[in-house]
Order: sequence, then C-alpha cells, then structure tokens
Amino acid sequence: MKSGRSGAAVAFVGALALAAVTAPSAQAAGTGISVSKVVINKGKPVVVGTTNEQVVPMSFRINLPSGSSTAHPGTYEATPYLYNGTSAAKGAQYNGPYVTDALCHAVTDKIADCTAVMRFWPDQLRSNSDATTWKIGVVTRLYGTHATIKAEEIKTVSGGVQIRRWAKATVNAAPEPVKKGKTITVTGTLTRADWVKHKYTGVAEASVQLQFRKKGAAAYSTVKTVKSSSTGALKTTVTASADGYWRWSFGGWHTTGTAISPVDYVDVN
Repeated sequence: MKSGRSGAAVAFVGALALAAVTAPSAQAAGTGISVSKVVINKGKPVVVGTTNEQVVPMSFRINLPSGSSTAHPGTYEATPYLYNGTSAAKGAQYNGPYVTDALCHAVTDKIADCTAVMRFWPDQLRSNSDATTWKIGVVTRLYGTHATIKAEEIKTVSGGVQIRRWAKATVNAAPEPVKKGKTITVTGTLTRADWVKHKYTGVAEASVQLQFRKKGAAAYSTVKTVKSSSTGALKTTVTASADGYWRWSFGGWHTTGTAISPVDYVDVN
C-alpha cells in the first residue's frame, strides 16, 4: 500500500490478480463501500497485440459507509477489475487484466480518490471474441482484528472499456523510380492480432485508404479507398504525377485498432 498524496492513506490492494478474487457466500453481508467514477485509459479503447503488455492509467473514487474512515486505512479495501461475462462474481475469477501501483488520497473522511494502472497481457485474452466492451466489477472488503474479513462484496459498477485487437499495415509502391504519367501499383497487407493463434492474421473486407503526401507538403490526402481481400491483401493502381510518399490508413473497427503503414517514397521523373 502506498501513502496518499494528501490527507490520510486509503486501504487498497494494488496488485490483486483476478485469479485470487473469490466470490462471497450467499450469506455474506454487504460492505456499504461504493466505487464510482471509474475511468480506464482516459475513456479510450485498449488495443492489445500478441506479445507486448499494455499498461494504461485508471482512476476511481471510493465512498465509505458509516463506521469507516479514510483515517483508518487498514480497515477496508476496494479493488476495481474488468470482466467479460454476465456476472461480476464469475468475472472476478477470470484471470484477466489486473490493477497495480495504486495511489489514493483522502478527499474527506468518507471519500478517497485513487489512481492506478491496469495491465493487459495478450495471453489473458483467450478468444478473439474478447474484443468487445468489458464491464467493470469491484471487490470491496471490511476488515476486523487480525485482518479477518468482516464483510465482502463483489458487484458491477457503471462504465466499461473497449478492448480491441492490434492492427498492422504494410505498403509497397512500384516501380521506383517511375516516369510521370505512368502507372504506379501500390500493394500492402492489413493484419490484426489473433489471440487464439498468437500471431497476426489477415483482415478481410476492410475499407482501407490509400494516402499520398507530395514531397515538401505537410499533410496526407486520401487518393482512394480499397477493400482488403480475404487474406488482408491490398492492391490498387494510380497515375504517377509527382514525387512523394504513399501509405495505407485503416480507421479501425469496434473490435480492431487503427493502423497506418510505414511510407514508401516514389521518385517521379
């Protein structure tokens, strides 16, 4: 537990892995602790690939019941988490994204604001259908003497975060160099993370923009929009008019992140 930035410290399990969370019994009493204002990754989707961990910021507010105080940090605990399912209790047992590096401070005797980070590993996403909006659950506990749990509660709070599959694009423009007025063939591929196969696979039937930036210009403009093939292949032709840079740009889907290819410079003479 880390001390607060101002005021009393707030009890919080900062490295609680979801696999360690257990649902309370049917007879368990509510804690009276509420968690609100949960914001993950500043409200933006979290895009996950096949190998790298994604670490994003999160923030939330804890509201304590009568009898509890931010001045007594060892008497309570509140831990948000994400789940993809129909039940917060069932979701708590899913070994998914987890919270670390919590830092809380007391706003009042009953309210504390917290910041933390949420960590996403590709192997925590077991199906490509996990690319969806995940719900937010929270585990709260009240403690008695000798760290015994007096009450424990798992429930859903408002909000959520969209998890998307990382996408990549490549480009090749040929021939290089080319005479003005001749045809340039621009090819490439659009792929995205496959969390089952643990590699990048082709994105079919995606609308991808071919963009061009003339040498010396500051911005790209869209020349045309092309549909990817069943394997994610991209191909089109354009007329050579000036020296410049070519690239593919994909705007993303609700399941898939955006992708912009590296650029390919073509000398027109």
